[in-house]
Amino acid sequence: MVEQLSVTPVFSRSDLVAAFGERLSFDEPLSKYSSFQTGGPARYFLSAQTEEQICHAVAIADRLGLAFFLLGGGSNLLVSDDGFDGLVIHVQVKGLSLVSPTEIECGAGESLMALVNFACESSLTGFEFAAGIWGSVGGAIFGNAGAYGGEIAHVLTSIRLVDRKGKSKVVPPEYCRFAYRDSYLKKTREIVTSCRITLRRGIKSDIRGKIDEILASRAGKHPDRLTAGSFFKNIPDASQPHGKLPAGKLLEEAGAKSLSVGGARVYEKHANIIVSDGTATSKDIRQLADMMKAKVFERCGIRLEEEVMPVGKF
Repeated sequence: MVEQLSVTPVFSRSDLVAAFGERLSFDEPLSKYSSFQTGGPARYFLSAQTEEQICHAVAIADRLGLAFFLLGGGSNLLVSDDGFDGLVIHVQVKGLSLVSPTEIECGAGESLMALVNFACESSLTGFEFAAGIWGSVGGAIFGNAGAYGGEIAHVLTSIRLVDRKGKSKVVPPEYCRFAYRDSYLKKTREIVTSCRITLRRGIKSDIRGKIDEILASRAGKHPDRLTAGSFFKNIPDASQPHGKLPAGKLLEEAGAKSLSVGGARVYEKHANIIVSDGTATSKDIRQLADMMKAKVFERCGIRLEEEVMPVGKF
């Protein structure tokens, strides 16, 4: 959900508050919203709790020619140390409800783990794969998040979107042209406000057991803070399990686990994860990621592609 900037027009504070409302704030530190806890401020920052508020904010930004991006859970972003010289709209549309015995409606601002737990409490199976994935449901749809052989595209029934002019619509999953960690929304820049997913009836204790098993597996190889999780996408390879060659395997074989820059280092338990010791800057993380990519390319000629998205100028 990232919008790269050219030049942001300058507006007076009073004019912007008049346009966006009293919820607009200025120079908000984006490090508070990033799982890396790095990055500079947003020049303008607006929290949106409803689809109507998102429509209004996007329409105003479009009319003013103001660059903006949508912030969800902040788990898959690397924010420039200079921040973002435009408007950040923090999507906090919440709500979880059963609309049929097997269909859940969910706000884009809900965390994936909240949806995992709601499905379990409703005795619905098919979403356990998302246990332990950080971030929001909207961001997960935008990047087609997944793990353990599942991905969110497989369970979606419909998606509510707001376009770049502030108009809303409902689309089927096919509209999003989902691919591995990708969707058409990355091109259209449309904004997810809510979705519906369809699951299967199951036994609650079995569902909870699977969730706990996945969480335990993640705990054994993933750090619990100051990271964005897997930094690079796996490589399509039909000969591999699930059709992907793990980027972590390529990075480990290339010797990436020994790398560090400033306060950023490659996680000792997983070569595709960058962690901060609390002092890292986004520049440290970006430079380390570039070194990791270079190691793999030098060894086997494969160019890794980032899962983590940059915000602002690097």
